[in-house]
Amino acid sequence: MTVRTYHIYDRLWHWARPLLEKRLKRLAESRHPGYAEGIAERFGVVTWPETLARPVWVHAVSVGETRAAQPLIAAIRRLYPTLPVLLTHMTPTGRETGANAWSSDPLVRQAWAPYDHTAWVAAFVAATRPRALLLMETELWPNWLRVAQEQALPVALVNARISERSFRRYRRWQRWLPLAWEALTLIAAQTADDAERFRELGAKHVVVTGNLKFDQTPNPELVALGKSWQRHLGNRAALVWASTRDGEEKLLLDAWERLLETFPPQWRAPLLVIVPRHPERCDAVGALLTQRRYQWARRSETLPNPGLDVWLGDSLGEMTAYYTMARAALIGGSWKPFGGQNPLEAIAAGCPPVVGPHVFHFAELVTTGRRSRAIVQCPDPEAGLRYALRLLHSAELHAEHVAQGALFLAAHRGATERTMATVAPLLTPSAAERDSAADGVTPFTLPRTTHPPAPNRTPPAAPPRP
Repeated sequence: MTVRTYHIYDRLWHWARPLLEKRLKRLAESRHPGYAEGIAERFGVVTWPETLARPVWVHAVSVGETRAAQPLIAAIRRLYPTLPVLLTHMTPTGRETGANAWSSDPLVRQAWAPYDHTAWVAAFVAATRPRALLLMETELWPNWLRVAQEQALPVALVNARISERSFRRYRRWQRWLPLAWEALTLIAAQTADDAERFRELGAKHVVVTGNLKFDQTPNPELVALGKSWQRHLGNRAALVWASTRDGEEKLLLDAWERLLETFPPQWRAPLLVIVPRHPERCDAVGALLTQRRYQWARRSETLPNPGLDVWLGDSLGEMTAYYTMARAALIGGSWKPFGGQNPLEAIAAGCPPVVGPHVFHFAELVTTGRRSRAIVQCPDPEAGLRYALRLLHSAELHAEHVAQGALFLAAHRGATERTMATVAPLLTPSAAERDSAADGVTPFTLPRTTHPPAPNRTPPAAPPRP
């Protein structure tokens, strides 16, 4: 952008500040009380302890990015045991996800990320003095990059992805609000297609490191919780509708009711476990279930029991437990044009995922997963529910999908190691820190790093269909 364009952009943010403050308070009332916490941080006013000097700043906007960041932060904490981490978010659910993972680690601190006004971003950077900024996935803001460039702050876009739809949108806006791609020290892309799109937009230093979400492992406590829920159901199966978005529950319930009419009266339906993507939508989903005369209860009110038609998952951070409990999952965000949600957590928990037609945010992942029979894609909700019921009632089919899912994950792991090898130069001590180390003060431990081989792109062979 030209200086004049930046000035206009900043003025728009400045004029919007009262509206932003009011919006945060409204969101706190209607969606999540966390929106009203630490509002000043969003405008660059942050307190950072001197004892945690020169942190690495990891920005994960919401829940998905925070989960993807977990193996990366774990690797940083393991390899650099005295290096502080500043973890920022834009949503309360993202912040809660980070707190659940890192609240017990004194060297990992959280804050709200600043909105994209030059003065707010500069104040935030001046207060925290990060040594490097690691942006998760596709969180790119003009003034973040501009301030980083002016202050010689290295910036890496890690686990980077850009769908074809987002690529077209960036190209369309590039004339009016171009990003300073030269401010990015490197981009660690998930796939070769992502890397090529970034290069076409003007990025220079792009490498393919794979998807960090393949390296996530199920939390043992959540697995145990899911198994305990399973025991409460006895021999009744559970089918989870995971991360559903606005309007998808109605679509799925319509299809479900049509299917129920085709089964004999004595047939016992599985327990439906509906987990909306945004917990604040649970009231609306509950009202829909009451209107349709389902016997239902909330996770926060009762344990699952065989007498329910629907168990409504209104908790946060327990998705692994829901997947462990169920024998199959319909993944939300894909039955209406929202772009889909990540199915890897379901696969890791041994719960075969069924996705709908709208998966443009995860197109390559779904394509490779389908080839491996780790992911099932169906054209509409009724077809998805029919396949899910097959998974519930065929032990052989279920076992095949679980086994193929495990092979699929194993074939694509290693992104954390590749990403760490790529960003390691950004985490090395500065000259001043090396001088401190020479005086007997070690800023943090610098490990030896090796460059692992490129990611395995060959999916495991699928067995013949039964």
